[in-house]
Amino acid sequence: MQIRAYAYLVATTLFWGGNAVAGKLAVGHISPMMLNFGRWSLAFVLLLSISAGQIRAEWPIVRRHIPLLLGLGAIGYTGFNGFLYSALQYTSAVNGAIEQGGITVLIFVLNFLIFRIPASATQIAGFMISFIGVALTAGHGDLVALLSLRLNLGDGLMLLAVLCYAIFTIALRWKPDLHWKTLMAALAFGALIASLPLVAWEEASGKLILPDATGYALILFCGLLPSLVSQTLYIAGVNMIGANRAGLFINLVPVFGTILSVVVVGERLETFHIVALVLVIGGIALAEWGKPTLKTT
Repeated sequence: MQIRAYAYLVATTLFWGGNAVAGKLAVGHISPMMLNFGRWSLAFVLLLSISAGQIRAEWPIVRRHIPLLLGLGAIGYTGFNGFLYSALQYTSAVNGAIEQGGITVLIFVLNFLIFRIPASATQIAGFMISFIGVALTAGHGDLVALLSLRLNLGDGLMLLAVLCYAIFTIALRWKPDLHWKTLMAALAFGALIASLPLVAWEEASGKLILPDATGYALILFCGLLPSLVSQTLYIAGVNMIGANRAGLFINLVPVFGTILSVVVVGERLETFHIVALVLVIGGIALAEWGKPTLKTT
């Protein structure tokens, strides 16, 4: 069972890494908010087709938590992907993939500030190392650039994407107890609704690009694999080996994203990218190894 869980989780992070590459490939073929709208429209329709009965059975619970569920979908899915796809109009897919490593760091910081969740000295050191890796990427190998505030617009948007997903992750502690089909359908609907005014904004500002053949292919990929299939496999993996162990696999997203960016998009792999990857993954691994041990009585 563990081998199967590992396979599920590796596939999940592979598709999530591919999401950044898809956003880069979309440039000129479909605008960022239209891609986000198309992705979650497809995901919602597919989820609804397989979960209608489950949703009807759990509708009383869903109705009581509609604002929370729609808000989670809007922030975690539309907010994150909207900023991600917009960022990739200006920065590389490699940078976008590596900077996602900052999600774990920000979750740690927010958990400490809001909920006072403790951390060991080793864990803090690990997060700091990981943060340096993210900063190195954002500064394109020049940390002095950060001190002089010379950030690429795309990297700044990527940091907003990281903030959205960190908030989404923390807020999941308040999600209602629902079957995964119902939960995913509700979150996808929230993402779909939130994407509509953003598409309208693109139209009003003259930035809307309707999908061509490549754009439709990217909608299909993002709606099926990073959204529907990845979420299903991730939930299955969590059920098999537990949330804590399954969560470690998210650290593979920057690795797969970087590899796919070089292989598929043909982007250049710089020395600072490799150093940043080592720092991000190594720092997170150190933080996990040094996590506080819960006392039992």
